[in-house]
Amino acid sequence: MQHEAPATGSEEALEVWIDQDLCTGDGICAQYAPEVFELDIDGLAYVKSADDELLQEAGATTPVPLPLLQDVVDSAKECPGDCIHVRRVRDRVEVYGPDAE
Repeated sequence: MQHEAPATGSEEALEVWIDQDLCTGDGICAQYAPEVFELDIDGLAYVKSADDELLQEAGATTPVPLPLLQDVVDSAKECPGDCIHVRRVRDRVEVYGPDAE
């Protein structure tokens, strides 16, 4: 089942983070959404800030740009490590990823 990006007018602020403890370093996320994800020299994936800075702190989050939502969701679905978490900023409820309902 495909999850589509929310319709205009109902979009809600989302953020994404990666659990590096589970990251397998396959780089699928960076292939889907290189604007959001990047592999570091340690071989693990990290999220990037809006100004392209690698966020290496544990649990670091970055906003999900609405035009890239589908790519980020696909990254979470295809990730072999199940380590990509997308949640609503408002209540921190995971909407895509291993802990999503």
